[in-house]
Amino acid sequence: MRKVLTLLLFNLSLFAGFVSVDEAFKPSAKFENGKIHLKIEMADHIHLTKDLLKFSVEPKGKLFLEKFTLPPAQKDEFGDEIYSGVFEVELPLGIEDEGLESFKFVLNFQGCSDSGVCYPPVTKTYDFSIPASASSVRSGEPKTQKIEEMEKEVESAVLSEEESIASALKSKSFGIVLLTFFGFGLLLALTPCVFPMIPILSSIIVAQGEGMNARRGFVLSLVYVLAMALTYTLAGVLAGLFGANIQAALQNPWVISLFALLFVALAFSMFGFYELQLPASLQTRISRKSDEAGKRGGLAGVAVMGFLSALIVGPCVAPPLAGALIYIGQTGDALLGGAALFVMSLGMGAPLILIGTGAGRFMPKPGGWMSAVSRVFGVVMLAVAIWMLSRIIPDSVSMVLWAALFVVSAVYLGALEPLENGRGWSALFKGIGVFMLLYGGFLLFGAFTGASSPLDPLKALKRPVGNLPGVTAAHLRFERVETLDALLRKIDSAKRPVMVDFSAEWCVSCKELEENTFTDPKVIFALNGFDLYQVDVTKNSEEQKRIMRHFGIFGPPAILFFRDGKEIASQRVSGYKPPDEFLKIIEGV
Repeated sequence: MRKVLTLLLFNLSLFAGFVSVDEAFKPSAKFENGKIHLKIEMADHIHLTKDLLKFSVEPKGKLFLEKFTLPPAQKDEFGDEIYSGVFEVELPLGIEDEGLESFKFVLNFQGCSDSGVCYPPVTKTYDFSIPASASSVRSGEPKTQKIEEMEKEVESAVLSEEESIASALKSKSFGIVLLTFFGFGLLLALTPCVFPMIPILSSIIVAQGEGMNARRGFVLSLVYVLAMALTYTLAGVLAGLFGANIQAALQNPWVISLFALLFVALAFSMFGFYELQLPASLQTRISRKSDEAGKRGGLAGVAVMGFLSALIVGPCVAPPLAGALIYIGQTGDALLGGAALFVMSLGMGAPLILIGTGAGRFMPKPGGWMSAVSRVFGVVMLAVAIWMLSRIIPDSVSMVLWAALFVVSAVYLGALEPLENGRGWSALFKGIGVFMLLYGGFLLFGAFTGASSPLDPLKALKRPVGNLPGVTAAHLRFERVETLDALLRKIDSAKRPVMVDFSAEWCVSCKELEENTFTDPKVIFALNGFDLYQVDVTKNSEEQKRIMRHFGIFGPPAILFFRDGKEIASQRVSGYKPPDEFLKIIEGV
């Protein structure tokens, strides 16, 4: 497995047209006369990013780096400051503990080729011994206020959630890491990223028709989940190594529209307008190879649906995913990071396997019931299509589509027809139809009054929450920022704490944050003293990718906090946080 992965990464590097990281950067460091002399030699057409160049010394609290000046940097076409050729700097060392005999110097840097392809972050550690004469360089001298402030920052520094997970990957055993990430996956199965996959898998099983049983349902579900897991793993490894978010790249209107049309086609097939199936000759070949191959596409079709679902239906970034990507990016260990992502995806898919197996076990026999079940899942497929289109169409249009779905379904259930068969099943269906008709009317009302969520169509009738400044209609007011330079200027010039929200229209967890967390009165009040900025990365443009790359973000949702122009890394948020948890994070800021 390791050989195959190494060969794959080697071929990818050849395709990208750049040398390995060890050939691109050749750092060296030595300690003389109380100073660390650092030198980084770079290959041709390679450069370092100044903002990503960081130095530190250990053990903290016993020594520190005194004030130093970096050499002048150049500016690239994007306005970023970079170094090329040879980078050299002297870093004076201040020593507080006269008994200290050795220390570690930690170098962190990241660079790119001039072609635009960036290398993963690199960490180098150098061990140095301290001569007896050097240990008294600062020993016995009173601490300055600046040094005390620096030490307090070091003592209070806490890793963010994703950084803690990345650190755990380095320190835990292989088996414990996999078991932990499987648990993460089970928790992520309860998030909105996985919910849309339930009707997709259920509809696949329903479409199999006659001959469905628990064993067949298990096989179909397993193939779907394995395809989803492999896709998540490959996309995650590539994102960790090269910073390329494949899921984000596929969230463009054309791809989403085509996938939504696929679900519409599946829905009309379940309504009985036509039958989707492979040609008879191809079905025969597939059935010879696998007894489990269904007449409507077989295992290959199920695997394709699992692949597309992972990339298009549920592109979410959660702390475990971000932690694994940070680990891969820092260490280059794609094997352990990829294995962790694969096991996490299996955890996410475990409930899907249980649901698929149960659906296969209790599937009704062909007949009137089967037709009714197929029509129900046809409506569910249309709902999935509308849910996907809601990422790229105006809220009012999506609300009208939801209203149409409920009203037409209500008419089909006989909501507008008189009862003819007493109080049997027809009365139950009519009651459901009347409820759906009323709800459809509420949705239509919401479409014309500015509602954005089908779960809250009467939003216009609600009163604003008090007279809190910075609040409009019980929602946070963000200022949109389009470029990295503009965002950095606003952060540096801010007189108050700053919160930056990275969001996208296709991001499921971002919608959940907007609808639940950012509308909570306590959260709104707690953020009253903050400058709020939002970066919309829906289009995944070069400038948007540049912003995410600058802050080390792999995708939305991500929330960063700043104070005095510096990020409070320990409070960084990846993924959805409910109001109560988000309030604790704000208190930490």
